[in-house]
Amino acid sequence: MLNWGLIGAGTIGREWMVPAIGAQPDSTVAGVASSSPGRAKLYADELGIPKAYSSVDDLLADSAIDAVYISTTNEWHEPQALAAIAAGKHVLCEKPLAVSLDGARRMVAAAAEAGVVLGTNHHLRNAATHRAMRELIETGAIGRPLAARVFHAVFLPPHLQGWRIDRPDAGGGVVLDITVHDADTLRFVLGDEVAEVTAMTANQGMGRAGLEDAVMGVMRFREGVIAQFHDAFTAPHAYTGFEVHGTEGSLYGRDVMTQRPIGTVTVRREGTETGVPVDHENLYERSVRCFNAAIRGEGEPAATGTDGIRSLAVALAVREAAASGRTVQIAGD
Repeated sequence: MLNWGLIGAGTIGREWMVPAIGAQPDSTVAGVASSSPGRAKLYADELGIPKAYSSVDDLLADSAIDAVYISTTNEWHEPQALAAIAAGKHVLCEKPLAVSLDGARRMVAAAAEAGVVLGTNHHLRNAATHRAMRELIETGAIGRPLAARVFHAVFLPPHLQGWRIDRPDAGGGVVLDITVHDADTLRFVLGDEVAEVTAMTANQGMGRAGLEDAVMGVMRFREGVIAQFHDAFTAPHAYTGFEVHGTEGSLYGRDVMTQRPIGTVTVRREGTETGVPVDHENLYERSVRCFNAAIRGEGEPAATGTDGIRSLAVALAVREAAASGRTVQIAGD
C-alpha cells in the first residue's frame, strides 16, 4: 500500500485527488500539510485523512509517506518538490511544473538522480476523448494533420479566483493556468512538439495586478500543424472544444477541455459524420493509477516531468510573444 501525503490543502485535492487516490486498491491518503496547520487539521478532519502535519518538513520527515501530491501555489512547486525528492519521496506535482524552465529542469534532474518518480498532473491527457483522438490520428483516420483548434475559454468561479487573478509572484494569470493545459493536450493528441508561438493577451475585467485573463494565439508544430487557441477566465457561456483537421477528414471534440469525464468525439469524412464510441473514466483516477504503476516500475506517469518542462516552455513562450509582439521560438528540454 502506497501512503500519499498532500502538500497543500486546496480545492483540486478536495474535489478530485483525495477521492482518486482513495479509489486505488494500492494507495491511500495518509496525511496532509499546509502553510496553515489549522487549515491542514480542518482539511484532514473533513476528508477523513488520518494525520495533519504542522509543517511540510514534518510530512517529509515521516518515513511512512511514500509519495506526495503538490498543489500549492505555483511559486512553491519547485522548492517543495526538491525537498520531497531529497527526502526520497515520489512526486506528483500540479501544473505548471514550476514558474521557470530552469526550475522545472532542476526538478527533473533531481528526481532522476534520486531514482524517484516525478509526474506532472496534466489531467486532460487522461481524458478518454483525447486518447481516442490521439489513436484516430495515429491510425490515419483523418490523413495527415494540417491544423488544430482549441477553445478553452471558461468562467473562473469566485472560489478559484484569488491568487490566479491577482498574484503575479505566485504565477497567476490565464496562460500558466489554462494555456499550459492546451499545450500539453495538443502535444499529446498530435504526438508532436511545438516549434514556435505567437499570441495576444487581454485583461477583460477579472485579472488584476497586470495579470492577463484572456489570450488568443497560434502554435506551429515541428511537423507543420498550426494550432489556434483561445483561453479565458471570463467566458461564462462558452463551451470547450478541440478540433483537428487533416487531409482526409476532421475530428471534433466537444466539451472535452474539462475535469469531468464527459464530452463527445465526431469524425467527419466526405460529408459524413460518425460518432466515436468513448468509454469515459475519471481523469484523476487514471492519473493516480498510472503514477502508482510507475512507482512499481510499470511504465511512466501519464504526464512525466519532461512533459511538464515542454508544456511549460510553450506557456512561457506565449507570454513572451504577447508581451513582445513577435513570434517566439520554443526552447528545448
